[in-house]
Amino acid sequence: MPSPQSSPCQGEEAAKWQVGVSLPRIREFNRATALLFLACLFAILPAARGDIPWREYFIVCTLYYTPKESGFTFERGFDATRVTKSGLHGRTYPRDFIRSVKKEGYGRIVTPVSGHNYIRYNGGDSYGYSSAPSGGGGTLVARFSAAAKPQADLHRGLVLETPAAEVERVFGSTRWKIMDTGGGLRRWQLDCYYGEDEPLGPGKFMARPRATTFEYAYSIARVSK
Repeated sequence: MPSPQSSPCQGEEAAKWQVGVSLPRIREFNRATALLFLACLFAILPAARGDIPWREYFIVCTLYYTPKESGFTFERGFDATRVTKSGLHGRTYPRDFIRSVKKEGYGRIVTPVSGHNYIRYNGGDSYGYSSAPSGGGGTLVARFSAAAKPQADLHRGLVLETPAAEVERVFGSTRWKIMDTGGGLRRWQLDCYYGEDEPLGPGKFMARPRATTFEYAYSIARVSK
């Protein structure tokens, strides 16, 4: 007796099922983008509604800092050509320092101006002087302040606990308060404020403080009620 064969309809249904459950081709994304996508997809909902006094989410922790002018020298490979910008009243600073301030928001200058120790980026091609780095929620506090994309779950004023060992090792802290809501951030990204430091190096390393090579880490974040 011949063995039973699958019908053409059964084969078509199987093919449809396989297509239906295929995952996106993750290899087409870089590692950080893929994991950030998963973080968005699997953000953890309240663990036990009404029974546990906190909520949990899976987030991506990144870093921003306040660069110090003193580290931007020709000897270290930076473009230290002195330039000025609108709002700086003719005073000049290293070109790469100005570029770094544009990215990070603030920078500490070597020589105070009228009691101000920082310059800030105002948008466009404009800068100004400031007494301290700050966000929409007030003065930034090293290893405590953070920024997040404006969204219902992670809003300004929220305090988070990030128990990931890598985050604690780099920052010496696991507690963060959202002080700002950067428009350039992604959903479920927490940009943690490191504090002041000279840059790690020129080029892409300007976005890293000299004391660490940290780029990002993944962590559960607990939100206190």
